[in-house]
Amino acid sequence: MGTILVVDDEQGMREFLTALLEHQGHQIIAASDGEQALELVTHQPPDLVISDVRMPKVDGIGLLTGIREKYPHLPVIMITAYASMDSTIQAMRLGADDYITKPFRIDEIRLVVEKALARARARQHGQVSQPPVMEEAQLTGIIGRSPKMVELYKLITRIAELDSTILITGESGTGKELVARTIHCASPRADRPFLAINCGAIPEQLLESELFGHVKGSFTGAVSHKAGLFEVANRGTVLLDEIAEMSPGLQVKLLRFLQERTFRRVGGTEDLEVDVRLIAATNKDLVKAMADGAFREDLFYRVNVIPIHLPPLRERTEDIPLLANRLLAQCTLRQQRGTASISQEAMEILVRYRWPGNVRELENVIERAVAFETSDQLTSASLPLEIREVPDRRGRASIPFPEEGIDLDVTVSDIEKGLMRQALERSGWVQKRAADLLKISFRSFRHKAKKYGITKAERDA
Repeated sequence: MGTILVVDDEQGMREFLTALLEHQGHQIIAASDGEQALELVTHQPPDLVISDVRMPKVDGIGLLTGIREKYPHLPVIMITAYASMDSTIQAMRLGADDYITKPFRIDEIRLVVEKALARARARQHGQVSQPPVMEEAQLTGIIGRSPKMVELYKLITRIAELDSTILITGESGTGKELVARTIHCASPRADRPFLAINCGAIPEQLLESELFGHVKGSFTGAVSHKAGLFEVANRGTVLLDEIAEMSPGLQVKLLRFLQERTFRRVGGTEDLEVDVRLIAATNKDLVKAMADGAFREDLFYRVNVIPIHLPPLRERTEDIPLLANRLLAQCTLRQQRGTASISQEAMEILVRYRWPGNVRELENVIERAVAFETSDQLTSASLPLEIREVPDRRGRASIPFPEEGIDLDVTVSDIEKGLMRQALERSGWVQKRAADLLKISFRSFRHKAKKYGITKAERDA
């Protein structure tokens, strides 16, 4: 517990935060603007400062700058509107420890405050430890403070220091590789290699060589000895993404490696021993794959030592504003555009959408919207038509009808393309399955995909 200075020009917000944090056992000091807060900090430095960004006289950025000049280690948490990521980025660059976006959840405030105070205590006592998992998650790209994501962070904390094999499951686009990387970064293996390979993207013989290496002359094109991923990642971590796509023959060799922790290069006779932590990931149902004879039961139990299931984005909609703003900041920086925020209407549309392609689809939508946006704020007009569709009370799509009218053929084509992409995302980009979801023939689907220029390159982009 500690002394917390709450700074906000809205009396209702000050009273809400005061009541919430006092209930947690903290002592609260309140200020209505940055100027008053600087005086209080100078007179008696608190353990933590929570400040709104927009305030009269001295705003939150000015307060943060003044605090950092005199008290460089005093933790500061900024409160920002969910559509103002530009101020959030500025605050983080100036040394803010964390931020809370409006509207926020009570458990989010508690979590951020607890983390900031814990870090401050560790610095005060000169403790050196591994960075908190949530910080590692942010560094590797995982974003979210919903209850399901908080549970995920807790699980990563418990398993990061272990050497047990992990199986990560979840729909396409949920961030399985990011979770694997976070586990590696939070583990004692963090200073060693993290190597990932997609088992479904490489032919069987080449995949075996990539994993285990090969000796010179073992097959056509093997002009020299080559070390495989397991050898290169010694004392590190290897992620086998889409492990369900691995051929039966290679499954046997992987099983032997997991049992013995030794392997032979392709064409070699020498057993090599390495210390590698294995993480497997898949968007398939491995239990069904075992029943169908496509995945070995003994291998399943070898990789499913610690299971982690990632929730789809539609089950953690409270994370969408945070995700959208972070992706917007990254996209505008990458495209060198001036789009600094997301309008409230556009954000409501993003939160309402079901996101069959999960975070990857959200990222693609944000990038496309930024490319089409001409103002400094991302508006609903820049979002794809299939995202803007709103179900009416009868469950049918209601499309805005402008006064000047619409081009019916173009509008219908846009809707059809959007539904085809959603079906592909949901089916893992297998056209036959996507066609079944849309209740059309595979031949018809293939013809339409060619017509609209829908290719697997979109999935890999």
